[in-house]
Amino acid sequence: MMIDPALALAILLAGMYSFWMGGNDMANSVAPLVGGGVLDFKKASILFAISMALGAFIQGYMVIKTLGKGVVSNISVYESVVASIAAIIWIAIATVKGIPISTSQSITSGVIGIGLFRFLMIRLWDLKLDVILKIVLSWILSPLIAILIAWAICLILLRYSDKLPPRVVNALSISTLIFTAYSFGANDIANAIGVYVASLPSKYGLPDTQTQLLLTTYAVLLIALGGFIAGKKVVETIGFRITRLTPLLSISANTDGITVWLFTTIPYILFGYGMPISTTYAAVGAVIGTGIARYGRNGLSIKTVVMIISSWVFTLPIVASISMAIAYLLKIFNIL
Repeated sequence: MMIDPALALAILLAGMYSFWMGGNDMANSVAPLVGGGVLDFKKASILFAISMALGAFIQGYMVIKTLGKGVVSNISVYESVVASIAAIIWIAIATVKGIPISTSQSITSGVIGIGLFRFLMIRLWDLKLDVILKIVLSWILSPLIAILIAWAICLILLRYSDKLPPRVVNALSISTLIFTAYSFGANDIANAIGVYVASLPSKYGLPDTQTQLLLTTYAVLLIALGGFIAGKKVVETIGFRITRLTPLLSISANTDGITVWLFTTIPYILFGYGMPISTTYAAVGAVIGTGIARYGRNGLSIKTVVMIISSWVFTLPIVASISMAIAYLLKIFNIL
């Protein structure tokens, strides 16, 4: 029995995206504990995989409901493939270099590149600016909220640190990893499955419940594998290069899960769908907030912070440009 090429391509892209998403995004949950000396990389990776899977299977459907509400109207199969490949290239490069970036911002930037390509080639402007504005707003708000939450929690921890025995500190730290990884699975599993959905012809529609379950299982396994194989450099950047962490500080540095969970759950309760945000922005924000609360501004590696924020700023133009370049090559060969 022949497998539909479009279906095979969609599965392949979803797998590649999931692998590199795990390689870059696992650090958001495990880096504070590794940097703080609570767990080593291997143990933290295993705990991440289990907790992330629980979040994906229990609450992932909340954000999966938003699939199909893209930033460009009527995007074709080939255009979806182009946007996905552009995002995967950038995420892979950043992961190998140890740079924590937003995987959700990357795929969005790839789609924006398709919209700009359409405008340049056929003067068709169909980018949904209202959707883009909401996404960009979430990119800005998520790290700021994470900084404030981590800063406040860190001050509370420091005030009562003499009353917290090491076993309690370690238990609290591990609990934050479990919750943060759970929130990541609940919010970001839609990004991995979204690559699959966007790359299929419209005749397939959104996946049914059974297909969603199979896709979630597939994505979860590859996210975990990507994190274990390719995630160590990003873990080192967040865990060691932004500020100096301790077991106590790893607790507040890992409170980004609160921000992610709020963006996943509150909009679902109010509007019927969760808002996908950048877990990386929230994670880095939590580490920065912790560093400021404990050491002040001088406790941060400004060089590292500037490098990370610069990568966020340049993600959109870089991925959009890659997307446009691939689209142009396909146009030359009359594929697009």
